[in-house]
This record gives sequence, structure tokens and C-alpha cells, in this order.
Amino acid sequence: MSASPAAEWRPDPLLTIDDVAAWLGKPKNTLYAWHSRGKGPRAIRVGNTLRYRRSEVDRWLDAHTDPER
Repeated sequence: MSASPAAEWRPDPLLTIDDVAAWLGKPKNTLYAWHSRGKGPRAIRVGNTLRYRRSEVDRWLDAHTDPER
């Protein structure tokens, strides 16, 4: 008997701005500037902090990857 899809669901990890800055090798101020200009990975405001879904950062990276040559 297989588990139902709801039982297999796991939340997409929310990353801090420190996590994403380290992952992308960019200063936090760059991520704040991107967010205020509507650029960079989509973020979620949780209280007065930004959080990033890991899947959104992956999607953004895929969208900004150079095509194969």
C-alpha cells in the first residue's frame, strides 16, 4: 500500500538572506537591492525579514544559466 501524496509532502525549505548570499557569493546588500528592484530570486517577507524558497532560488538560477554552447 503506497502513502497518499499528502503524507509525502514536505515543505520547501525557507532560506535566510545569509544562506542565499553565501550560496550565490553575493553580499546581502546586493540581495536587498535586487529585492527592492524586483530582480533576483523571488523572496517572501516574514515579519521584517526576507526568506527565500530553495526552489525559487533554483528556478532563478536555471533562468539565468547561459545556454549550452
